[in-house]
Amino acid sequence: GAKPITIRVSDFDRAAPRGTGHVKAGLNYAMSLHAIVDAHKKGFDENVYLDPATRTKIEETGGANVIFITKDNKLVTPKSGSILPSITRRSICYVAEHYLGMQVEEREVYLDEVKDFAECGLCGTAAVISPVGKINDHGNEICFPAGMEEMGPTTRKLYETLTGIQMGKIEAPEGWIHVIE
Repeated sequence: GAKPITIRVSDFDRAAPRGTGHVKAGLNYAMSLHAIVDAHKKGFDENVYLDPATRTKIEETGGANVIFITKDNKLVTPKSGSILPSITRRSICYVAEHYLGMQVEEREVYLDEVKDFAECGLCGTAAVISPVGKINDHGNEICFPAGMEEMGPTTRKLYETLTGIQMGKIEAPEGWIHVIE
């Protein structure tokens, strides 16, 4: 399985208030290049960006959305007008609710509540879900106990279910798969 990564809270902003952070455009990825090079130099795998207006709420990374699993097994994902509306994140939320029977909350996620979550993952097209073992907030390490050594159990179920649907091993929801002849 995928090894959990360590991400840091970035001092940079990925998107601007009233900007184009919600649009899949090359410039939005370019805006995070300097920050990711800096993160790698300092031993981190990725940056997580805060909202540019208040710098108190989790948004996303340079190339992936963020999901959290609560200790009572809810999926929580940040809601913001500057987050890319990812198909993968939407699919994971659907799988959580309709296949695993979880409650799903898309809402503002404050940095100071992140310590209370059991699991964290980054989601995107290529990796589907990458587990996060810890987030470093300027030297303060926030560890996710269920995912320090390997993908957490709920994150793993989400990953296995979604990839099972993608590979045709699990029945897909209506309209998800179109046969091309």
